[in-house]
Amino acid sequence: MGKQSKRTKFYNEKLAGLGSVSLEEAVEALKSLDSDLPAAIKPVKMDQTIELAVRLGVDPRQADQLVRGSIILPHGIGKTQRVVVFAQGANLEAAEAAGADAAGGKDLADKIKGGWLDFDVAIATPDMMGVVGPLGRVLGPRGLMPSPRAGTVTQDVESAVKDYKAGKVEFRVDAGGNVHCRVGKMSFDAAQLIENIQAMLKFLDGLRPSSVKGTYVRNIAISATMSPGISVAL
Repeated sequence: MGKQSKRTKFYNEKLAGLGSVSLEEAVEALKSLDSDLPAAIKPVKMDQTIELAVRLGVDPRQADQLVRGSIILPHGIGKTQRVVVFAQGANLEAAEAAGADAAGGKDLADKIKGGWLDFDVAIATPDMMGVVGPLGRVLGPRGLMPSPRAGTVTQDVESAVKDYKAGKVEFRVDAGGNVHCRVGKMSFDAAQLIENIQAMLKFLDGLRPSSVKGTYVRNIAISATMSPGISVAL
């Protein structure tokens, strides 16, 4: 294990013993980390991303318990996403008009096969999945593979591009039953972060599989790019 920086050590000491707190207290504690740093310790220069982590009582090995989806948060995520679209004809023109960063068919697929991955979201029309399918080994592990359930395989590419440009985020439960989702930036005010997190939690609750018995949401935590996690009381 590498040596902890002075800043990380301070963060850990400040949060030690905090335990599980209300969402409001957790957001306040997270936002106060850098402002409470001693003068001798430099704060993080970048605008850190705030992430919500939720442990669910699901079995991801069961197809009907594979919780996933996408949501446009009330205050966005503080980032303009780079969107590519696999389309042809009128849909290609619609994607470009809506602001797609790149759009095409086989040419775009070949570019990605060649190692180009400078984008955050990939959208495809249904008729282009024959072109997109072979990219699964490249896009799948990176969470970039278009999917009907996530709304990234659609005939309405114009709306999809605009939604993702506005900050729509995708999430998918991992093998351990955890969902991770960006919910904003450290520069957001506390009220914005709280509203985004509440919206995400409400949305997740609505995705509860009918086959899940017992406790659905088991643990909740929030963290920043360079900070430890803070447990949020259920």
